[in-house]
Amino acid sequence: MAPTMYLRLWLMVFLQYYVWSTWYVTMGNYLTHSLKFPGEQVGLAYGTVAIGAMISPFFVGIVADRFFATERIFAFLHLLGAALLYVVSTLDDFAAFYPVLIAYTISYMAAHSLTNLLTLHHCKNPAREFPLIMVMGSVGWAAAGIVVSWLKLEDSRAMFQLAAGAAAVLALYGLTLPHTPPKGAGAPISPRVVLGLDALRLLKDRSFATFIVCSFLICVPLSFYFSWMDAFMNELQIPHPAATLTIGQASDVVFLILLPLLLLELGVKGILLLGIGAWAFRFGLFAWFSDEPSAGWMLYLGIAVHGMCYDFIFVMGRMYVDKWATADIRGAAQGFHAFVTLGAGMFVGTWLAGAVGERYKYVASNGHDLHHWQSIWLVPAVMSVVLFLVFALLFKDKVPPTENAAEGV
Repeated sequence: MAPTMYLRLWLMVFLQYYVWSTWYVTMGNYLTHSLKFPGEQVGLAYGTVAIGAMISPFFVGIVADRFFATERIFAFLHLLGAALLYVVSTLDDFAAFYPVLIAYTISYMAAHSLTNLLTLHHCKNPAREFPLIMVMGSVGWAAAGIVVSWLKLEDSRAMFQLAAGAAAVLALYGLTLPHTPPKGAGAPISPRVVLGLDALRLLKDRSFATFIVCSFLICVPLSFYFSWMDAFMNELQIPHPAATLTIGQASDVVFLILLPLLLLELGVKGILLLGIGAWAFRFGLFAWFSDEPSAGWMLYLGIAVHGMCYDFIFVMGRMYVDKWATADIRGAAQGFHAFVTLGAGMFVGTWLAGAVGERYKYVASNGHDLHHWQSIWLVPAVMSVVLFLVFALLFKDKVPPTENAAEGV
């Protein structure tokens, strides 16, 4: 890939994750302590990303694969998203806040899928180049966390306004991205195409089906991290939580760079097992730390393994799906993977996280709502351990039967 192409894709990925991180990391604290939403509503709010991920693949698989250039759809979605984010920032009532946030996350997750699709389209060697480009997602996520902490927006509606401004900039930049025409232009339309069912044929292979089921299941416990981490740190009075959490993005950069090398040594199964195991390790550390807050190394180590937790599950998963899907269904296959993980898995996970958080909430002597964090973190820790064992027993690492199989995964 030419250096100029790297730069163009790096900036796109940086801004894509900057927009998301600006509001997503600290929203739980804002909803809990500023708007006084109960745990179930906090879980539902985080579940809007999952709803967006479930609905957007149908749009991406149809429109991006068959009708319009990817970069133009991408720009339109972020322009719409900028407007919706600003509206979200003005709402205090959950009945109004929730549907507008759903509308926004549908637009964002559709654009998120297009980010992956556009990047993979321009990669000559996805196994080597894709992780190097995704590094900038970690940088963008971390940059947003630092800015939010520096501006002291962690419990302010202004976080959504900052994200809206960044989304508008990304919409304009999207118009300058390299032209990416739809691969399936002119192909006949059928109900099977409209519903994106062509991607389901990949499930005929037991190896791919096991991968998809376990990808869904791991997203249930990991939702606890995204839903409650900022509130957890605020209740334990950890200073500058949004900035502190960027330790995880520094870890992202390291493990994304290492991913191509580790893939050669460990294979797909080894990488995915490390990712699942890292989640179990992380939640165990948080559970112990919540009972012994003086042992700060547990908290920081739990944050620092984020590169393994995220990259070895999501980035590896996208690369695996890209190799299994033939060119005519690649967009639909990536959309299906997003539906299963960021969609169905995260929806169930955020709902469960909200319910568990509410179950272990109590009122302190000063009248503030607090949580029994050890009990909360033990739930996803146990789930991750069980899934690690199931995946180790059932998943078989094999070469995908596509025209790209000769390149390997």
